[in-house]
Amino acid sequence: MTEEVVRANGVELCVETFGSPEDAAVLLIAGMTGSMDNWGDGFCAGLAARGRFVIRYDHRDTGRSVAYPPGEPGYTGRDLAEDAVGVLDALGVARAHVVGLSMGGGIGQVLALDHPDRVATLTLVATSPVVPTPHELPPPAPSLAAYFAAGGTPEPDWTSRESVVEYLVAGNRPFLGTHPVDEDAARALAGRVFDRSPNIAGSNNHVHAAGGGESRSRLADVVAPTLVAHGELDPLFPLAHGEALVAEIPGAILLVLPGTGHELPAAVWGLFTDRLVEHTA
Repeated sequence: MTEEVVRANGVELCVETFGSPEDAAVLLIAGMTGSMDNWGDGFCAGLAARGRFVIRYDHRDTGRSVAYPPGEPGYTGRDLAEDAVGVLDALGVARAHVVGLSMGGGIGQVLALDHPDRVATLTLVATSPVVPTPHELPPPAPSLAAYFAAGGTPEPDWTSRESVVEYLVAGNRPFLGTHPVDEDAARALAGRVFDRSPNIAGSNNHVHAAGGGESRSRLADVVAPTLVAHGELDPLFPLAHGEALVAEIPGAILLVLPGTGHELPAAVWGLFTDRLVEHTA
């Protein structure tokens, strides 16, 4: 694997690839506040071993990509969507299989609608429609709604590695399903995120920049073959959100991830990778 900082959509973004550029490209787009690290090394390496050129990257304000002052994002959700196209341009990739998680799934929908020539297939994980649909979508689970109402996880001392690691691990717990959690691995990942993010407090800028990423098109206009992978226990976007995507996108297929919350845990990597390899064949 190789990691480099490239010029994409007018800014510097950090990109890492796995596998051979001769293979079909798979672009992984992380969720809100998430860096490329949220796509596990083992998942990326396993997908590359099955004949895919895997691309992951740090969103603005995460990892080694361009950073802005906390609370002052110099970009919108639209910019985050165009960044994904910029990454493909920087790597000389004309067309990719796009895989988006949560906010990354919203970006994937925008790409499929506004840049259909760049999207070979679309895979939406733990996400919700970004354009209006006739479906009445359920709110977050009561436990998660209570967590939000209480203010979420208190902000850490952003200069303290230990404090940030505990903040990241604790902030993830309310979103999980029933799969056992490897606490040591979770803390190791949080530590890596801290170490790779000189301006880690700025990752919360995504909350302020989320608007502006919507498309004026309809999901019925998506022409890319689409796989919707959704946790059966997703507390943020209950399963009905994934079912709405399948109902609206022509020919879309639903993969329900058992025991899974708003996440893509290692416990389902095998199942998900099998279906993704098949979908991107």
